[in-house]
Amino acid sequence: MLAAAAVLLHLAPATTAQPRSDAPVDFHPWRTPRDFQTGLVEGLRPGPGGGLVIGRPVGSIEHTEPALGTTRTYEYGRWTSPSYQPGFDATQLVASWNASTPRRTWLQVEMRGQTTAGATTPWFVMGRWALGDQDIQRTTVSGQQDENGFVDVDTFVARSGVTLSSYRLRVTLYREAGTRLTPRLTMVGAMTSAIPDRFTVPTSPSAGAWGRELPVPRYSQNVHVGEYPQYGGGGEAWCSPTSTEMVVEYWGRGPSPADLAWVDPSYADPSVDHAARFTYDKDYDGTGNWPFNTAYAASFGLSGHITRLSSLADVEKFILAGIPVITSQSFRAEELDGAGYGTAGHIMVVVGFTEEGDVIANDPASPDNEAVRHVYQREQFETIWLRTKRYNSSGGISSGSGGIAYIITPPGKPLPRL
Repeated sequence: MLAAAAVLLHLAPATTAQPRSDAPVDFHPWRTPRDFQTGLVEGLRPGPGGGLVIGRPVGSIEHTEPALGTTRTYEYGRWTSPSYQPGFDATQLVASWNASTPRRTWLQVEMRGQTTAGATTPWFVMGRWALGDQDIQRTTVSGQQDENGFVDVDTFVARSGVTLSSYRLRVTLYREAGTRLTPRLTMVGAMTSAIPDRFTVPTSPSAGAWGRELPVPRYSQNVHVGEYPQYGGGGEAWCSPTSTEMVVEYWGRGPSPADLAWVDPSYADPSVDHAARFTYDKDYDGTGNWPFNTAYAASFGLSGHITRLSSLADVEKFILAGIPVITSQSFRAEELDGAGYGTAGHIMVVVGFTEEGDVIANDPASPDNEAVRHVYQREQFETIWLRTKRYNSSGGISSGSGGIAYIITPPGKPLPRL
């Protein structure tokens, strides 16, 4: 058991995952009491109902939010993971977390990598986060880099010729000094991957979900064009929170009428406006931060994390388990028949497959909610989602997501074996 005051535990030996392909991906979470006991615990204690909360703080900082006009003193405790080896030489890392943050509390998530050459990166900030926006402005931190890699919004990217053999995560929980408030951390983890450069991918065979479709609510981002420009202004800027809100509500969760009281009553689907506000990343100046979206979903009692999947056959296994999958893709208009647009980056929800194996997607880039359901050709969709390189509309080469997926479920729901 963790003691109630400041606790120092020796870090456990490094643990190692086993890769399963030539484009390996690993997501490793720490969420159980035993998981948290393997790390270094400073000033935290087990929380009621699980997770970690502030016990006896180990330090304090003065934090200024210029846009809010506030300077406050915050006490903190923190948790540092043991060194974790994904079992392959990784080129990217995306952290995810699930937490609650009452008023006057927030948290910071950091990562530190060990390269295969033996170098150690600095602690890179992967996010300063609170569900609300009245105490801090939820944000990533631009400009972080060293000779081994850099942080691109929510993703650590190793430099050419550099790979990570292991990493640690560190989470610091903050509360306003003089209060007994506390955030509660219930999960932190990271997806590491080593996806090779690829412009095309093979089309996957059936995994048994052809003819299955999940009843996911349908929301259009485009009915919100011009709403709340301080959070991106709707339309194409809101594809991620619109998709996230669809899945949150599929699970029967979402903001209450009291939560939505701030939204202009003339606006349709106010829960989409709410999701946009509470996923907004100040430094990125947008709502497309991947782990901010899954953390928002988790605020409604769900579990959420970012990973990469290797094929639409993997997605089929989630559909068979009743789990919709949010995907990230980019494409020219002629590369995805039926979309009617091109995009440098877009989020949508895979909700099922036709009898022929084509993708049924709730695509928020639609004129209204009734038009959100789309059927996209399997081969085209698999390529635009899984590739890491693509030719853009100017003829140059741009990047692709490499199979990014948001996985959002009720806590404890088993995930399919891939």
